[in-house]
Amino acid sequence: MSDHASISALRKQLAETLRSSHAHADFAQSVKDFPAPLRGKRPEGSPHSPWELLEHMRIAQWDILEFSRKGEHESPKWPEGYWPKSPEPPDEKAWDRSVHQYQQDTDAFCKLIEDESNDLFAKIPHGDGQTLLREALLAADHNAYHLGQLVLARRLLGAWKG
Repeated sequence: MSDHASISALRKQLAETLRSSHAHADFAQSVKDFPAPLRGKRPEGSPHSPWELLEHMRIAQWDILEFSRKGEHESPKWPEGYWPKSPEPPDEKAWDRSVHQYQQDTDAFCKLIEDESNDLFAKIPHGDGQTLLREALLAADHNAYHLGQLVLARRLLGAWKG
């Protein structure tokens, strides 16, 4: 396999990893028809509600995406800027907005990765040694970790049918 074909295959695999669910439930399945009354509930023993997990995933993925493509991006303050202020969504439309934005950012990240003009291995100019490859892997790892927590919270709240 040529270097170009190998890099193309890597790009495809990275995007697929961000979009899909080979080893676990997928994002769409995990948030679909999530009962509104349970979105802000913290299961017994859990530090986070489903809303907190969803919004944290959205914020973190957005931050990684923006860092990967914009030198002027300023990350939220850690840790408070990465978590919502309340376990409950602020209004009845917040859940759907967060889901939609997460999916939009996933698509944007995949397009960034798949764009052959972006070198996966080059250091991000405004970073501290990070590469687009590293940021894509970071996003996929972070998303999978918290998606597992979200599914567990949903299961503990009695709202998982998967």
